[in-house]
Amino acid sequence: MLRTVLYRAGAALLIVFVGIQLIPRGRDHTNPPITGSPDWDSPRTEELARRACFDCHSHETKWPWYASIAPLSWKIQEHVEEGRSELNFSTFDKPQRHAHEAAEMVEEGEMPLKEYRYLHPESRLSADDKEALIQGLLVTFGGDHD
Repeated sequence: MLRTVLYRAGAALLIVFVGIQLIPRGRDHTNPPITGSPDWDSPRTEELARRACFDCHSHETKWPWYASIAPLSWKIQEHVEEGRSELNFSTFDKPQRHAHEAAEMVEEGEMPLKEYRYLHPESRLSADDKEALIQGLLVTFGGDHD
C-alpha cells in the first residue's frame, strides 16, 4: 500500500515536472544589441563588473544550461529582466537612473545576489576585488561611499 502511494506520488511529480517544461515562460534568452557602454574609469573596473554584474545587468548574459529548465528558468528570466531594467551596462546611450547606486549595492552585499554567487563562483569577489569594484563604480558613476 505505502509502495503504491509513493509510486503514484512520484509519477504525479514527474508528470508535473515534465508538464511545466511546456510553459514557455522563462525561455526568452535573447541578448538585444548593445547600444551604449559606460565610460569606465579603468579596464579593471570593467573586468570586475563583467565578472560580478554583466549576466543580469547587460545584454551580454551568458545563459547556463539550467536556465532552460522550469521552474529555475522562470526565476532566472525574472532576475535578468529586473536587473536590466534597474541598470543596464549595454544601454548607456539612455539614462541609467540607478547607476549611482551601483557601488552602494556592492558595498552592502546586495549585489551580486547571493544565489547568483552560489551558482557562479567567478562572481565571488575577494575583499580587494570588491573594494576595487566599489571604488571604480564610484569614479565611473558617482554615488556615496561610507
